[in-house]
Amino acid sequence: EEPNIVRFFEQLMTFSRLILFDKRGTGLSDRVTEAATLEERMDDVRAVLDAVGSSRAALLGWSEGGTMCTLFAGTYPDRTAALITVGSYARRLRAPDYPYFTSREEAYKAVEAAAADWGGPVWLEIRAPSLVHDPIIRQWWAKFVRMSASASAATALQRMNIEIDVRHVLPSIRVPTLILHAKHDRAIPVGAGRYMADHIPNAKFVEIDTIDHLPFFDRSDEFMHHIQSFLTGSSPRRYPKAGSRP
Repeated sequence: EEPNIVRFFEQLMTFSRLILFDKRGTGLSDRVTEAATLEERMDDVRAVLDAVGSSRAALLGWSEGGTMCTLFAGTYPDRTAALITVGSYARRLRAPDYPYFTSREEAYKAVEAAAADWGGPVWLEIRAPSLVHDPIIRQWWAKFVRMSASASAATALQRMNIEIDVRHVLPSIRVPTLILHAKHDRAIPVGAGRYMADHIPNAKFVEIDTIDHLPFFDRSDEFMHHIQSFLTGSSPRRYPKAGSRP
């Protein structure tokens, strides 16, 4: 329903066999009574790859999806051709040696506030602030949120994400790695992405000059340029802008 996202995925399909999946408990995946751990979500990726006959894949994930892909790459290096993360992180809470994000108490308050407004364009001002005043995007985002998960499921998932910490995995990753991060990301501080790149051997780190956490809208062609160049060694051709919404 959102042409910018359609365009992004169609660009990926020009040079790859694109495999998408909805993590457990969201989208078209079955609903669950408890939020899946990061380890369970990671193993779901392996199950999906087995189901579609993919023995080895390049993993592309954004936000906590990038964290899950990172864990997968460290656990199943023989199944991982490359790792690309967008706006991702290794840990979701501040620590004495990790000056990013907030305390657990502050993070939980933010989750509860989002749950109270669930069904509307919640988080849009953080995920895609460049489009926060676009009425069509606001309507689409609200529907996307409603169809993705219930308020209680989203709350459980966010609470689980708050506890994520895969910093110990980073030094063990040996696959080619590209870390992409919005320079002015309001959801995930750019320092969290830089931390990942600093601790994954030979990782490449690229800052994209945008305020959006999501890669589908502002500077999407720049994101795609780095993804395709990294995976294929060639730059993508120029694609037409997204068409009209149905």
